[in-house]
Amino acid sequence: MQRSRNGRTSITTAPATGRAKQRAFCVGVLQDGDDLSELRELLRTAGVAVVGQTVQHRDKPHPNTYLGPGKLQEVKAAAKAADANLVAVDDELSPRQERNLEQELGIPVVDRTATILDIFASHAHTAEGKLQVELAQLEYNLARMRGLWTHLERLGGVSSGGFATRGPGESQIETDRRLARNRIAALRRRLEHVKSTRATQRAERVRAHLPEIALAGYTNAGKSTLLNALTGAEVGVRNRLFHTLDPTTRQLAIDGRPYLLTDTVGFIRKLPHQLVDAFGATLEETRLADLVLHVVDASADEDELLAMTGAVEETLDEIGASENPRVLVLNKVDAVDDERRRELAHRHPDGVQVSAITGEGLEDLRARIEKEFARTLRPVELLVPYDEGGRLAELHDIAGDLHREDTAEGVRVVARLPAAIAERYARYELDGDGAA
Repeated sequence: MQRSRNGRTSITTAPATGRAKQRAFCVGVLQDGDDLSELRELLRTAGVAVVGQTVQHRDKPHPNTYLGPGKLQEVKAAAKAADANLVAVDDELSPRQERNLEQELGIPVVDRTATILDIFASHAHTAEGKLQVELAQLEYNLARMRGLWTHLERLGGVSSGGFATRGPGESQIETDRRLARNRIAALRRRLEHVKSTRATQRAERVRAHLPEIALAGYTNAGKSTLLNALTGAEVGVRNRLFHTLDPTTRQLAIDGRPYLLTDTVGFIRKLPHQLVDAFGATLEETRLADLVLHVVDASADEDELLAMTGAVEETLDEIGASENPRVLVLNKVDAVDDERRRELAHRHPDGVQVSAITGEGLEDLRARIEKEFARTLRPVELLVPYDEGGRLAELHDIAGDLHREDTAEGVRVVARLPAAIAERYARYELDGDGAA
């Protein structure tokens, strides 16, 4: 556990053996139930050992201390008894709540957002990913800079009107804030450049007329494994939250027709807004996709599955992708029994049951993808002049399966094309009598 200059408690990786360097006591405020399993998994991913937990049932957290006064004392005693040196909270705390909690409990406090940001920081490997994480961290920490230099505040006086004069402490806080804002502005400019580069790449893909599919879903639902299974790619896969941060695009072929399949960052309940904003360029791949494959972990119990599905739907709505056509993909069916499979089929009749590990159901998924895109296709009959061979090559790439016939006037082509693309070939279309 380290205290950085910005005043935030950062998470350090626990040693491989022996007593864990960081031992967290988990707390949460829930209306009912006592499930803090996701927070525990987040901490495990961050390399922190969990030594205990407690939940307070109330409609909403206490505005000043998150927990009520009585619960605070209970947590303080329980954390000490469990030998915890850190308290982890299952919500994002306001700066005031965090400060008051640390004062009352006497040990450092990290909230859910800080934990997720820490995981993202350790999993970001590309230059873009690191920029996005740094931006999210700075925006999160900016509001928490108040009081970092309280040891200097006594050097500043107080006027008779009750307003503090400008002492060194206040000046340092203002300096830190200005530096942070300048850095945030610089990061946003660099990410805008990244967004511009993505737009250029996207324009090239649009010119290639390849339908685009995005894999979206809860973190650890098996999206990367599914990408590998469908495309033959070798994207790294690990059983940990947020293993994939940067989008990975591979080509998928179904009955000769090529598609672009993109794996993006996983979602989670209470995904921090800082991350949604910072990863806007990455999430844009989902927003602009022609079809979204919503991948869920079918091995989870039904209540958890619905909660995870709801979290993804909420995030898709937040990034403007709620109207995109989508297919529910029930992954990991190899881990469930026949009774659960029947239940899944009954509760989610439009879902496609697959196992990215064993390959079960992948042909059904390919057929479903083809069916979804077939709805957007319209039949065309074209006459393409022989001297426009480039157009013929394009048609082969776009249509995949087409019928062609050489005639005296040119190549007669019968195919099915996406409606938007079909318009680009309108000048080659034959009328009902076979005339161009």
